[in-house]
Amino acid sequence: MLSYQHHYHAGNLADVHKHALLAWMLDYLTQKPKPLSYIETHAGRGLYDLSAPEAMRTGEAAKGILRADQWFAPAHPYARALAALRQDHGPDAYPGSPMIAATLLRAQDRLHLAELHPGEHAALKSALDRKNIHIHHQDGFALAQSLCPPEPRRGLLLIDPSYEIKSDYADLPRILTTLHRKWNVGILVLWYPILTSGAHHPMLDALSAAHPTTLRHEVSFPPVRDGHRMVGSGMFIINPPYGTDAQAAILSGHFARLS
Repeated sequence: MLSYQHHYHAGNLADVHKHALLAWMLDYLTQKPKPLSYIETHAGRGLYDLSAPEAMRTGEAAKGILRADQWFAPAHPYARALAALRQDHGPDAYPGSPMIAATLLRAQDRLHLAELHPGEHAALKSALDRKNIHIHHQDGFALAQSLCPPEPRRGLLLIDPSYEIKSDYADLPRILTTLHRKWNVGILVLWYPILTSGAHHPMLDALSAAHPTTLRHEVSFPPVRDGHRMVGSGMFIINPPYGTDAQAAILSGHFARLS
């Protein structure tokens, strides 16, 4: 059984990178009235409390969203999602990617969220009990394979594993290529950590070779504490919506000013 729980890391700088781009892309998709599908393979619990002992113990949110809040104007979709959640759940609430999607998407859109960890799955069901949200207690890669191409065919798939299973690095190029073949119009988004070990390099080499016209965006930041191995965050996006590269460049500017 997987042991990873994101509560210790919620709101860190990798979340800021990932969630800001995700929120912008989802908001862009909703500019057209047609319904869409959102699929997430590793959903987590959806709702986090940054004042909880787990979050306070690591201090990652203090160096993450609590510092980066000022980067986003109130009209930015990430800021809107944060504001909506804080209004409903208090100032220490933080949305995981499923909650961001649920906040920004509409009643006609369909969400499929997979979470294998039993405790996180139960929390996710409690946080997101809505008619158009389908929560699956199963392997997220298997769910994505079974759903693609989804109905509606417009939409976005987020793959956001913990990389606790080291074989994910070797398996993801094949998985992403298969999903793209099944759902060639879908926006396929892979998040990955940038580690001091460089474990992500072979995976990205394989992905870039198979998908040379995609958007690959990476940001770097100081380790949150001595010995911490994550020093950046990456997003590999197949079929990025128009303007995503410009949004990514804005984020790069913010992260470049960190010290």
